[in-house]
Amino acid sequence: MTLANLIMYSLLVGAGLALVIIIWDYAKGLRNSPRDMWLLFLYKILEYSAYAATNMTLVLWLSKDCGLSDMKAGLWISGWSIILSVMGMVAGSLVDTLGLRKTQILSVLCIIFSRVMAAFLTDPVLVFIFAFIPLGIGFAIVGPLISVAIKRFTTKEGAALGFGLFYVLMNIGYAIGGGFYDWARGFYATRDAAGKVLDENAGTILLGHHFSTYQMVFVFGLAITCVSMVITFFIRDGVEMKPDGTVVVNPPKPAGHWLTAIRTTAVDTWSLIVKTASHRYFWLFMGMLTITLFVRFVFFHFHYTFPKYGIRVLGEGAKIGSIFGVLNPVLIVFLVPLVASLTKRVSSYKMMIIGATISSLACFIAVIPASSLAGLTNTVFGELVFVKWLGLAPDAAALALAPPSPAYWPLIIMITVFTFGEAVWSPRLMQFTAEIAPKGQEGTYIALSVLPFFLAKFAVGPMSGWLVKTYTPLDEAGKALAFYPHHQVIWLWIGGMAILTPIGLLLFRHWFIKGPALAESLTEAEVKAGAENEGLA
Repeated sequence: MTLANLIMYSLLVGAGLALVIIIWDYAKGLRNSPRDMWLLFLYKILEYSAYAATNMTLVLWLSKDCGLSDMKAGLWISGWSIILSVMGMVAGSLVDTLGLRKTQILSVLCIIFSRVMAAFLTDPVLVFIFAFIPLGIGFAIVGPLISVAIKRFTTKEGAALGFGLFYVLMNIGYAIGGGFYDWARGFYATRDAAGKVLDENAGTILLGHHFSTYQMVFVFGLAITCVSMVITFFIRDGVEMKPDGTVVVNPPKPAGHWLTAIRTTAVDTWSLIVKTASHRYFWLFMGMLTITLFVRFVFFHFHYTFPKYGIRVLGEGAKIGSIFGVLNPVLIVFLVPLVASLTKRVSSYKMMIIGATISSLACFIAVIPASSLAGLTNTVFGELVFVKWLGLAPDAAALALAPPSPAYWPLIIMITVFTFGEAVWSPRLMQFTAEIAPKGQEGTYIALSVLPFFLAKFAVGPMSGWLVKTYTPLDEAGKALAFYPHHQVIWLWIGGMAILTPIGLLLFRHWFIKGPALAESLTEAEVKAGAENEGLA
């Protein structure tokens, strides 16, 4: 057995045992929860897997199949992301209006319809109407649906375990989707005699119709969602776990109309914004959250800038799904519990500064000249990465004869370091948002905490399109150039944007340190007004 094999098997066994222990620690405290919760967790893994694969495919499909330029594809992606955010703000009310089962059926039907349309339509306007909008409605429901289910299917003590398992399974779903994304792009590609990918979007003939590779990703997503539809038949409405741990099935409430629920929630949300915006603390709250946006938008670029960038710099068939879509969530599953256990007594503010600094500085690693890291390829580490993990060569000898692009190394190291930072700041950001929400108004402020993120999406989509067009342009025939001398500048822009978060955290540290105390010092009139707003949240 070679050293690389020994290390690989040791890592797989160790990671497998650790994952079993992590899941078991959560699941054993939920063993009395109704079967409906476990069915919904399965539904979650399925849909997040399909979403992870299709989400990274969208920007490629918009350009290759729908004929949009890099800039226009960025605008379309921005619109899609905004739809997802808007629906996320009203999805919770749908569960209350329709019940769990009917809401899940609505979600599944919308996703099925959208993926059928995406597999056949290529007109950008029709795509936006018949694919993006229903997919935004369908997928935005998944997270709130599971969150409500966890609250109903667990005791107060078990809810934390339920949400912990929610987070683990979400990342497992993302990792499965990232791996499938790379597999599909390789399986349906055309290759030369040496096995090099010539066109990853070649696709195949299915039932007499030609589907591109990117359309086949939607077809597989459709198949997965059809399995989700089967799961809906086994979900019961009215199931609830009482505080003493007993499970009861209440008579179903009359279901309202989902369009009415969306309209009512939209009106209530607008009223909530108007009333809350009159409070001086609201603007401080929004300012603090806006400062945290810059590092969070690196994820947007990983999903929508990175696919085009990776294919153009690394070549057709590049393993961009594995080096982000798999590596990031797999590391997060193991790092978040570890970091949480080691930093229980450290304040959220300090953790946010440390984590955001690590993640933002990580982006600059991608600027390192790839040639300086090329020596890593013909080492045991290189064999582990390119042979055992990415499968870019059958063995070490073949790897030495035909090494892959050294540009893989800065990207892999950058994503690894970024993920370490994410494991530090991401959980604490959610905690800090709750900490700085005024007492008695937590629901209102947390519900409106998405507004800065929502508004900023109008700019980040066009930015994504501009970056790939400017620094990794296609030639007149629509083909990638042989070499992009300035492609690393993309990461200077992304890193320069991300570094604004830790800088802002330091410059406005008095806001973040005194935020919880300021929330408690609101005037009596503001607290009373906030309590009234809670009825709308």
